[in-house]
Amino acid sequence: MPNLKTIDAIRAFSRFYTARLGVVGQTYLGTEYSLSDARVIFELDARQTTRATDLVHDLGIDPSYLSRIIARFAKQGLLKATPDPEDGRSRVLSLTARGLEEAARLRALSRGEIGAMIERLSEPEAEALEQALKIAERHLSPGSTTPPAFTLRQHRAGDMGWIVESQAAFYAREYGWNDKFEALLADVVGSFLKHFNPQRERVWIAERDGTRVGSIILADGGDDVGKLRLLYVDQAARGLGLGSRLVEECIAFATTAGYRKISLWTNDILATARALYARNGFIVTNREKHSMFGPAMMGETWELKLSENKDLPS
Repeated sequence: MPNLKTIDAIRAFSRFYTARLGVVGQTYLGTEYSLSDARVIFELDARQTTRATDLVHDLGIDPSYLSRIIARFAKQGLLKATPDPEDGRSRVLSLTARGLEEAARLRALSRGEIGAMIERLSEPEAEALEQALKIAERHLSPGSTTPPAFTLRQHRAGDMGWIVESQAAFYAREYGWNDKFEALLADVVGSFLKHFNPQRERVWIAERDGTRVGSIILADGGDDVGKLRLLYVDQAARGLGLGSRLVEECIAFATTAGYRKISLWTNDILATARALYARNGFIVTNREKHSMFGPAMMGETWELKLSENKDLPS
């Protein structure tokens, strides 16, 4: 059984948006059309031509009710219906020129209604709303089991602050780490930005549906040692192979940049990350107990000698 909290949240939002969008009255946005009428017009406008049986299936509308809508629209000159050559029981529907004009009018009314609702939003707020709606549509679409591919990019303004915020919140919530960890995060990203050398250093930001879901940093540790820092994969992006991809990108860049090895520091309780490092050839070179973030842990240093430079002294 799905989480009741999630179910009630969806029901609450449904009540909210149907009231705000003017779809609970007897007519759609004060026009002469019902909500079902408007949905049929919008679908015909979007599809150009479609079978009546497809509308029954996709809109979940009663066949006899749809037949009455079709007959009324045909009488009003809004659509034309022709026999379906592949299925004698169905008809192929399309809007007439007048029907297209009505579709444009309804579209303008709908856009105006929604535009008035969101005009107070800033551009970042509007973009966040757009992405949230896309995510909701993907999660609620029937049969949608394959998540969209993530994308990687280099950092830009605001990303480093997100790295600090997202990781501080995650590790506090999941492991009970204190604000000393957040201070460490801030020191790492602050120093990186202050001394950033794009030829030798890089940040990868992973996005999914336009939302940041992961990151990794390669910093110059001196003496031709690259420092892998702050690997993070958001819980919403687990299972996509994102962690492996981030580490692989980091190793490839470090090799190209001429580092002789990569070093990183992690903790023994982070089993998933440790397994990922091991699969990529990193080995533990030092272990030391600490409680700098609150709970007692075993801090570990891991290193990877880069194959193209394996003959260089370490």
